[in-house]
Amino acid sequence: MKISGNSKLVFALVVFLTMGFFIISTVEANDFEITLKDLGNKSRSKIKLAVKALGNMGNPAAIPVMEALKEKRLRISDNDALIILNEAKDKGSDALTGQLVELDSLNLRKPRINNAVRRLLSTAIGKLKLFSDDPEIRLSAAQDLLKRSSNNLVKLIEKALKKETQDEIRNLFLLVLAKEGLNSDDKSKRLQSIQTITNLGNNDFKTALENVLEKNEEDEFLESDSEIRDAASNAIAKIEKRQFFKNQAANLFYGLSLGSILLLAALGLAITFGLMGVINMAHGEMLMLGAYLTFVVQNLFKEYLPGYFELYLIAAIPVSFLGSALVGIILERGIIRHLYGRPLETLLATWGISLVLIQTIRLVFGAQNVEVANPSFLSGGVEVMNGVVFPYSRIAIIIFVVGVVISIWMLLQKTSLGLQVRAVTQNREMASCMGISTYKVDMYTFGLGSGVAGLGGLALSQIGNVGPELGQLYIVDSFMVVVLGGVGNIAGTVAGALSLGIFNKFLEPVAGAVLGKIIVLVLIIVVIQKRPQGLFALKGRMVDN
Repeated sequence: MKISGNSKLVFALVVFLTMGFFIISTVEANDFEITLKDLGNKSRSKIKLAVKALGNMGNPAAIPVMEALKEKRLRISDNDALIILNEAKDKGSDALTGQLVELDSLNLRKPRINNAVRRLLSTAIGKLKLFSDDPEIRLSAAQDLLKRSSNNLVKLIEKALKKETQDEIRNLFLLVLAKEGLNSDDKSKRLQSIQTITNLGNNDFKTALENVLEKNEEDEFLESDSEIRDAASNAIAKIEKRQFFKNQAANLFYGLSLGSILLLAALGLAITFGLMGVINMAHGEMLMLGAYLTFVVQNLFKEYLPGYFELYLIAAIPVSFLGSALVGIILERGIIRHLYGRPLETLLATWGISLVLIQTIRLVFGAQNVEVANPSFLSGGVEVMNGVVFPYSRIAIIIFVVGVVISIWMLLQKTSLGLQVRAVTQNREMASCMGISTYKVDMYTFGLGSGVAGLGGLALSQIGNVGPELGQLYIVDSFMVVVLGGVGNIAGTVAGALSLGIFNKFLEPVAGAVLGKIIVLVLIIVVIQKRPQGLFALKGRMVDN
């Protein structure tokens, strides 16, 4: 096959361009490495030149090295290799290759930098992050700029804003520019900055806006322009209004979260109290047992299954349920069944049992709180709106509680055990005459109630401290939920727990924690006066009893 002269020319041109591109890339890579090594130069002036050059190159690979230099974690070996130390400064890696190095075998020196170099580093790092290809890096850079003065980066931010396509990052860039624009001598620029803050800003900008409305000792405004003052005042009002709605959304979510915890704590109590009429003062300690069983499972995974540590919480669910249920069954069979029909003695006995359980935990685990870590998938949260973050742990608890409530409802409504429990609850004597072993039903029900409380302890371990007095914090609220919702009624317990949780969260910011509890207690007393059977009264022959 014969190749024409034009084809040869095109082929030669392609080869030439490919080689040229390769040579240019190689030269740029070599220039980058040479400039990067100059960060370890003994001359501060050369370090400054290197910092400026790296900032202009736009290669994000320089960011870790420059940050290490700024944070005093960069070292230079005898052969001028750059070594980045970790936060603890006990391990190091080569800045170019990323390979770990043995620090003991190296003679390392610190770079000579001062505040002038650090200022240049901040500018260069900010520039590299602003123009990074990674949106997460740009977002992080924009968030950092909001927290500090960015006057020397205004032109860079304006340039980055023109190229930015992500709305969230664009809004942050606009707010950074608006924060700096408030101090401008240009009236139109100041008004535009205030308008941007009005549309996009949050409570963090209130102080800057309030400075515009400051007065001197003669009660005269320091800001002479009334139009700017009016704009600032309007911006503050809109930010406060927006923040109010955000606070209400947060209160609603945290109220649901608190209500979910109260529901788990009170659900088992509602079942046992409704069935047997036992005032179990040791019910709170079942929550405590569930939390400590979660702690034990965590430590077992940490010791014997470190590779599967993230799954410890899933394994702790059956352990906390069965462990607490077993303790509940032992207590019911050993002590409580001998005291049926004697409420005062039962109350005193269960209170004594609670003290014994608390002291036992102190002897085994110590009096100090123990730490139960969140798995990585429950760490962090989702930002539903600017300034309002819903933690994954609390979202998971709400979903978990919904699952538990549905499971208990299915157990009581769709199984033979549930049928027997409902029969004994409505008429114990008639159920006994029909061949139902009421003693076994009492035992299983008490175990079920204790097991559900153990699941409540597991949930509590993910959002608070785990200590011997954990159960004491929730026992009173649990009884209030049961009484408010209606004894032995699951629907009433759900309604009572969520109502109490949400009402508490909305009341606390206004009245305070202590006064809020008192108001809630008074309201419950009023409700019980009007509806002695609770919000959802039981139906059947038990009502007559």
